[in-house]
Amino acid sequence: MTDTIEARLQNAGITLPDAAAPAANYVPYSVFGNLCQTSGQLPLDGGKLTVTGKLGAGVSLEDGQKAARQCAINVLAQAKAALGGDFSRFGRLLKLTVFVASEPGFTDQHKVANGASDFLVEILGDKGRHARSAVGVPALPMDAAVEVEALFEIA
Repeated sequence: MTDTIEARLQNAGITLPDAAAPAANYVPYSVFGNLCQTSGQLPLDGGKLTVTGKLGAGVSLEDGQKAARQCAINVLAQAKAALGGDFSRFGRLLKLTVFVASEPGFTDQHKVANGASDFLVEILGDKGRHARSAVGVPALPMDAAVEVEALFEIA
């Protein structure tokens, strides 16, 4: 699967960044048995947030989806680090939780989350099909518009 994931990333024009170091007192991922839980990943690219603010208050649905996609790229970077750089050990994506900073009247969190889900299925194929929660929250760290965490199986 290493070639497939790496090839799909390359075909999509994606170079995974180095896995981000924790910004506070936590670890970037936790392995237990054959499962790995990532910490929440923000839409960081080159160390800078790509989308800040709230959906329904200045951040468009399209920008929210782009932010979710960037979070998913960072989730894959953490997964690769957890797997010792060896994507052949990737079993399957089990669950995504997508947090969307949004105004109380905004109800399209599920559409924002599709930015992450669609990307992960594109890159991981059937092993990327997952359960998911899309949750609206009043604020996220550093005013990020989206944060994504993942649970995956290690093969």
